[in-house]
Amino acid sequence: MRRALALGAQGVGRTGDNPSVGCVIVRDGVVVAEARTADSGRPHAEEQAVALADVRGATVYVTLEPCAKRSSGTASCADRLIESGVARVVIAADDPHPFAAGAGVERLRAAGVRVENGLLAEEAGAQNADFFRRWNGGR
Repeated sequence: MRRALALGAQGVGRTGDNPSVGCVIVRDGVVVAEARTADSGRPHAEEQAVALADVRGATVYVTLEPCAKRSSGTASCADRLIESGVARVVIAADDPHPFAAGAGVERLRAAGVRVENGLLAEEAGAQNADFFRRWNGGR
């Protein structure tokens, strides 16, 4: 997760209204793909990372809960992770945005993906403090 946070840190202030998310995918103890949210906010980190390698059976470390819905109408990050066949997703921080807000986790679990929340959550929250303030009512 520290590597995912380091990736996310590279995009802070460059992703528009979107948070800067880092994503690292590990299979058999080896990093097989990694990405961060692109400048301007799209594509999302998970979307880029799953396109880089065969990630079936892998563990995904991501700094923010994957989105469950997209304003663009394209596949959500949760759906992309499910379709790619990952086995486990470890999430640093829950996403307060209405396009995730627990729905990303629910969608992953409903598809049989193991999900763990809260690894380095404080660090992830601090990294995207403005985003969290905006969607948590200024808190």
